[in-house]
Amino acid sequence: MSNSNPFRLNRRRFLGGSALALGSLAAPAVLAQTIEMESEITPMVRRNTAIFRAQDWRPYFSNTKNGAILVDITSRALHFWSGDQTIYKVYPTSVPLSEDLTRRGRTSVVQKVVGPDWRPTPAMQKRNPEWPAYVPPGPDNPLGTHALYLGWTYYRIHGTHDNRKIGRRSSNGCIGLYNDDIAELFGLTQVGTQVLLI
Repeated sequence: MSNSNPFRLNRRRFLGGSALALGSLAAPAVLAQTIEMESEITPMVRRNTAIFRAQDWRPYFSNTKNGAILVDITSRALHFWSGDQTIYKVYPTSVPLSEDLTRRGRTSVVQKVVGPDWRPTPAMQKRNPEWPAYVPPGPDNPLGTHALYLGWTYYRIHGTHDNRKIGRRSSNGCIGLYNDDIAELFGLTQVGTQVLLI
């Protein structure tokens, strides 16, 4: 007697059926990634890969000592692996407005700041002379509630109070996350966490 019931609902069928039902309301690529993700998730590792394709750290890092962050500019996703690989997180991001503002390569977290203040870079001031020279911590600060300072001058992974920016090309070079997400990532990372932007 077969245990396969063609009408039995499981997560994969639910996601597939939801993809068909949503049709034009959702991007097919995102739905395909959601369905594809299902086969890659293992129950032994905590994950939050709701709409992004899971990544393996091995093509990008030789190890995950101190944790590892991969920022994929094309998919606008940030992947995090803990040093012991028991935690894997994926966050939607904002990315730089243009290629000339985009930096790729390896660096690391060199400083962590809760309630960062902000000063525009000289290049930003030149492009936007109407911007203030200084913004203190608070709801008007472009760096949101938390910031991870990278080894490259002026580059940060930070929060934003403007949720419309996430998922878009909207930054002047930094990688932006929802404030809730950067707060979580802030707690998972340490000074010395590896960072790779591709």
